[in-house]
Formats: sequence, structure tokens, C-alpha cells
Amino acid sequence: MARYLIRHPGKARDDILIEDNPLTLTFTGGWAIFTDADGTCLAIPAEAGAHIERVDEPQDHEPAPQKE
Repeated sequence: MARYLIRHPGKARDDILIEDNPLTLTFTGGWAIFTDADGTCLAIPAEAGAHIERVDEPQDHEPAPQKE
């Protein structure tokens, strides 16, 4: 499940954690746009100065070895 933490510097009370399955993040025309199966669920303008961080749940198993 994709989870994103959206932080607003200097405005901790406005921070939000959004999660959905599947959740897609795209950047278009100065906007960060989150969409799910029903369409756009959140759009944040670049001028808002928000920090967006993907915060997935820890895996309960080792990742597969990478091929070289």
C-alpha cells in the first residue's frame, strides 16, 4: 500500500498522511497530484512549499538480491 506523508514547513498541524491502494503521485504544471481508482483525490500547488515523502510500511522479509 502506498503511503505519503505531506509536511508543511512551519505548519505541523497541517501535516497529513494519505494512503490508498493503488495511489499514484504525478507532477504536472506545478502541481503534485494524487490519484486513486476513482480519480484525483488531492492536488497540492508547488507554491504551497509542501514536502512529500513516501513512507511505506517496513517489509517483513529480505528484499530479493539484485542481479549484476
